[in-house]
Amino acid sequence: MIDKWRGKWSLVTGASAGIGLELAKLLAQNGSHLVLTARRTDRLQELASDLAAKYGIKTEILSVDLTRPEAPAEIFAATQQKGIEIELLVNNAGFGAFGYAWEIPAEKMTEMVQVNCSAVVHLTRLYMPPMIARGHGDILIVASVAGFQAVPYNAVYAATKAFDFLFSMGIAEEARGKGVNVSALCPGSTDTEFQKVAEQPDRKIRSAETAEKVARVGLEALAAGKPYVISGAKNKLMTEFQRIAPRNFVVRMAGKMMRFTPK
Repeated sequence: MIDKWRGKWSLVTGASAGIGLELAKLLAQNGSHLVLTARRTDRLQELASDLAAKYGIKTEILSVDLTRPEAPAEIFAATQQKGIEIELLVNNAGFGAFGYAWEIPAEKMTEMVQVNCSAVVHLTRLYMPPMIARGHGDILIVASVAGFQAVPYNAVYAATKAFDFLFSMGIAEEARGKGVNVSALCPGSTDTEFQKVAEQPDRKIRSAETAEKVARVGLEALAAGKPYVISGAKNKLMTEFQRIAPRNFVVRMAGKMMRFTPK
């Protein structure tokens, strides 16, 4: 089903690593042209050249920093200037910061809100109207199972992912019957650079999924018209438990799982 974007343009934010990288690879394998955005130009150039050579697709790279409020408008302007019609928008870029909320630098926390929430809203608002006007298009928003409950020591990140999930679900219903599909991808623990970037204590999690598997689950769900998907059977069971268990109990359990010894 992923080949529904064959010969069409997909835009992937945060494409230089992790789930974003695997989303780009899967789309390229299935014939989609790609606009790849991230901060690391060298990685984007290498990825774009590799995918174009392997699969005969067109690629464009945009080195942008989504912590800058102007970045989404710059991305949109660049694709407009090149005459690229984005059929699939993948709002994947995001990061976390681990620790006590009163110790994490305020700048990092507000940048997290900017990238994980504001940029998602801004890019969606820019690219959705043309999709609605022509009667077709798709939007994938990468949320997280962390957004289904408060997560101590990852409080801001979990809150941003709750925002992403609810925003995605809301606009998915608004777009019903208009030819535009919106879906939220909710991964659990995934084997990516996230833990290192978030400066989270190294915990070997047996149930961690590969980024390739998570990416495939997300694209298949979007192609099938599902408003959201939780990747992994254990993650699905966990979210069901969280739904019926007392909220305070769930938060305390999350706190015990995430607890760490300060340096």
